[in-house]
Amino acid sequence: MIKKIFALGLFSISIMSFAQKISIAPSFGYAWRINKISPSLSPQERSYIKGLKSGTNFDVALRYEVKNGMHIGFKYSNYSASHTGRFSASDNMGNIVSAVVSTKDAINFYGPSFTVTNYEQPTKHKFLFDAALGAMSYTTKTGDVKGKGTTLGAEVDFAYQYQVNKHLLIGPKVGLSGGALRKISYNGQVIDLGEENREGLSRVSLAASATFRF
Repeated sequence: MIKKIFALGLFSISIMSFAQKISIAPSFGYAWRINKISPSLSPQERSYIKGLKSGTNFDVALRYEVKNGMHIGFKYSNYSASHTGRFSASDNMGNIVSAVVSTKDAINFYGPSFTVTNYEQPTKHKFLFDAALGAMSYTTKTGDVKGKGTTLGAEVDFAYQYQVNKHLLIGPKVGLSGGALRKISYNGQVIDLGEENREGLSRVSLAASATFRF
């Protein structure tokens, strides 16, 4: 009986030690897509696309501290943007017709991450550098037309966080995401965009972040 209690105690200590090395870090802010708009588009089209160049940015990371200042984990991020505009064109009779068009865009990223911090140093001012590599997906919907595609993507974050207590840190974060689609599917039909017309998914983000340590 004593051996069982002793073994249970060691197991509980191991579980607690493991849990104390885990942290969850969500952030929410704004992001700007940085890829250039094709010069071959009309001024009307370029103006419309500019409305989709900025939107909300959310991400969350689950990390495990393998040693002081070094973490491995998994990251998910989402960029969302929408825009509504009116397009005008001439019909076969020379009459000007117009229509209201709405588009919703989303970029999602999933992948393993590696993080370096100074969490263990005796200061309330903490810094964090995080790099992740994984899958980046893109969806866009305008009316009944839906496009989607997936590519390899990467994300890098740099954050300053103030340690409120040993379990909570808060502060601003700057992020950079990179990726580009060579092929995209519209309503099930795959289109090869080519090297010159790839759909750029890169963006810069600015967010408020928090880290919850257990």
